Amino acid sequence: MKSITDAASPAPAKVDAKIGADIGGTFTDVVLEVGDRRYSTKLLTTYDAPERALLDGVILLLDEAGIAPAEVSLVVHGTTLATNALIERRGVKLALLTTEGFRDVLALGTESRFDQYDIGMEKPDPLVPRRLRLGVPERIDALGNVLLPLNEDAVRAAAAQFRAEGVESVAVAFLHSYVNPANEVRAAEILREEIPGVALSLSSEVSPEMREYERFSTTTANAYVQPLVDAYLRRLETKLTEMGFACPLYLMLSSGGLTTVDIAARFPVRLVESGPAGGAIFAASVASECGEDRVLALDVGGTTAKICLINDGAPQTSQVFEVGRVHRFRKGSGLPLRIPVVEMVEIGAGGGSIAAVDSAGRLTVGPHSAGSEPGPAAYGRGGERPTVTDADITLGRIDPSRFAGGKVTLHPEKSNAALAGLGLWDGRAETLAVGVSEIVDETMASAARVHAVEQGMTLDERTLIAFGGAAPLHAVSFAEKLGIGRVIIPSGAGVGSAVGFLRAPVSYEIARSLNMRLDQADLARLNALLDEMAAEARGLVSAGATGADQNERRVCFARYQGQGYEIPFEIPARRLGEADIAVLQAGFEQAYRAQYGGMVLDLPIEMLTWRVNVSASGFRAEASETATTNKTATPVGSRRVIDPTSGQAMDFALYAREAMQPGERFSGPALVAERETTTVVSPRFDGQMDERGYLVLTRRETGDAQ
Repeated sequence: MKSITDAASPAPAKVDAKIGADIGGTFTDVVLEVGDRRYSTKLLTTYDAPERALLDGVILLLDEAGIAPAEVSLVVHGTTLATNALIERRGVKLALLTTEGFRDVLALGTESRFDQYDIGMEKPDPLVPRRLRLGVPERIDALGNVLLPLNEDAVRAAAAQFRAEGVESVAVAFLHSYVNPANEVRAAEILREEIPGVALSLSSEVSPEMREYERFSTTTANAYVQPLVDAYLRRLETKLTEMGFACPLYLMLSSGGLTTVDIAARFPVRLVESGPAGGAIFAASVASECGEDRVLALDVGGTTAKICLINDGAPQTSQVFEVGRVHRFRKGSGLPLRIPVVEMVEIGAGGGSIAAVDSAGRLTVGPHSAGSEPGPAAYGRGGERPTVTDADITLGRIDPSRFAGGKVTLHPEKSNAALAGLGLWDGRAETLAVGVSEIVDETMASAARVHAVEQGMTLDERTLIAFGGAAPLHAVSFAEKLGIGRVIIPSGAGVGSAVGFLRAPVSYEIARSLNMRLDQADLARLNALLDEMAAEARGLVSAGATGADQNERRVCFARYQGQGYEIPFEIPARRLGEADIAVLQAGFEQAYRAQYGGMVLDLPIEMLTWRVNVSASGFRAEASETATTNKTATPVGSRRVIDPTSGQAMDFALYAREAMQPGERFSGPALVAERETTTVVSPRFDGQMDERGYLVLTRRETGDAQ
């Protein structure tokens, strides 16, 4: 194996070099790991060509490390392209082919109202206009029996209309196709014949689960962005090859696993939360390394804050996610996607969140963001509205010379002018900056409280792991509001999601709906289904992780007969026998007690949906001994910082994180500056760098400032 100083040799060999790249709403983060060394950078996201900032960051880090592209063994990427296209409605011209009589499923939804008392409530418009939602005669029942054969002439007539309209992509979603996909498959064959080159998404492949609205919505979302994402990924793949890369390119999935370009291009809907999922994987690995079994993860970037609960080293997961909400961050107002996703709450409270004065004369922060174009006022790129980053600069928390590794020039005077321009209170920028900071911290804390209550959990006994460019600036204040007394700021916190990409396993999850009562279970049919799903998932994982050990996990979603919602519980990853009926019942009842607090009903148990997840062995977090050195860290200077709790300016000791050694301790008030972010330590917390180089901040037992 070569050292990083040997990169100029004429025939470079692969070294232990890996690249993770996360394109966010404001910044593009790129990380290069070479053995145990890490190089990282943050660049402003280039909206017109997202890959440009990514490739610029890759070139910069390769030059810094002295590594040739051919020496890199892996590139992992997460992108907001699919998400942004759905939110901004910038997808391709789309049509829907469905069962006759069901063309309006997308418009009707579930007929629920996310705001019962808003008479002007708006629901998200379907991605497909009604004139391009066409039904054809065909019908399959819930058991998979063909009640009405597909009318192929009707499909050809619909294809002619789509062709005349210039449709680029078609979603095919028939009733009960999750049980029997034959009619969807035949319709797709006809569409390919009639409209050469058209992109096709079949609900039996994208989301083969019961409930028409969620299945139709997920399939149309996939079809809407599929040509865009496919073109982007092929373009990126080509450019990496032209640069000299000869390693695999993997994509981060919303579920926290990795997949190949081919699968990601086919099912781009599974990429919508790839960046936040990488952050959750990063936090989970840090939790395992530190021996923390109950964690609250806080990921604050330039556009949003993401909050995730992690138990026993694993982030919570969900099967439904909403995108493109009409009322931003209001649950129920978006397009539902039935995909495996890391469970988290996302709010408009990032570094770029805009501060404004509402109609009642009150100071508000978010949810709208200045993004990277024009960005906060301090960027000097035309932004005139103050943001959270501007407030942090005015408070003295950010050293302009170190921001984003010195790659973004800041103008503190523009921050002060933008804040003063709000015209509130005494007009002093410092006073308004305190208000902005307090509002954004309380907004995040409130969201965390609600999320914990919804999950039936508490927060005060948890450890906070904070990462993302803006999280370390606000983590201690956030923790104080929640009664959390221990905060961990891992190394690489400013680019945590990109680091998380490199710790995620190659994996894939497949879902199928098969409805049966537990006491009447057809085990032969069930075993055949689960074995088929496992074989498919293993094949997809093997394509991306040849020769790696594979782990399989099976989950059933069940309910008591008559209930409207299912709960998941794990089942044995093997063929089931009669003796396993009792095992399944016990597993369901245990999950039911955990979810609802105890009561088990004397009713038949219905099993509806089955999921099989296969993952290759990957990063394993290893706990290490706690550093016991009591040496005091040496500050490199001090900064005058306003403490929002007291509203008073005071001297904060300034430490350079790269100069600190494991075991060194320090006390607040302090700032710990690094390449991508700064950690703010309040006067009520102490800190220590642990043996991994992580900052561990603990609240003093007395709660008194020094």
